[in-house]
Parts: sequence; C-alpha cells; structure tokens
Amino acid sequence: MNAKSPAKKSQPLVPDSLAVADALMRSAPLAHLRQRLSDSNARFAAIKTSLPAALAAHVKPGPVDEEGWTLLCANTPVAAKLRQLQPRLEELLRQQGWQVIGIRIKVQSRT
Repeated sequence: MNAKSPAKKSQPLVPDSLAVADALMRSAPLAHLRQRLSDSNARFAAIKTSLPAALAAHVKPGPVDEEGWTLLCANTPVAAKLRQLQPRLEELLRQQGWQVIGIRIKVQSRT
C-alpha cells in the first residue's frame, strides 16, 4: 500500500527576523537614525500649520544633522516660496524651543 505520509511543514529559509521597530531599538546606529527621523518629523509638525495648505502638500521633512535641517520640495516654485518664508520658519522653530542652525531647502529629484 502506498500510504501518504503527513505533510511536512517546510522550515522557513530565513530565520525569524526582528520587526523593524525592534531592530531600531536594539541597534545604537539605528536608534540614532530613529531619533533624527523623529526630530525631523517633530520640526515639520511645528511649522506645517504656518505653511499655506497648497504649499505644505508639496513639502516633506528631510534630514537633521549638525549643519541644520533640510526641507524637501517637490519642485522649484515651491522651493522659491519656502526660501521667502525661511526666516519666519526659523523664528517659529526658535520660539517653540528648537535649536536652529539653519534650514536648507532642496528640490527633491525624481529618479
């Protein structure tokens, strides 16, 4: 008789992996990256309400480093308007307790 053996469960090819949040918490370099990302998002939340809605839709928070903070723009006209608002945005951040070295405004390349 040809009896079928019970189906074997295949072992995963990759061992159990960590969730991204767990990996970020366990690795010092990734934890530092997570902190910078959180810092950038908090800064953006602090200024977003002072941006015109049509403009804010085309701006994203960029990296924070020792030289300042970057705002990423969808196109050149948005960057030009942000440059006009830059002194006001820097002052708004200072008023909310942020250490502001400067805000860099860059057009995000579409690749």
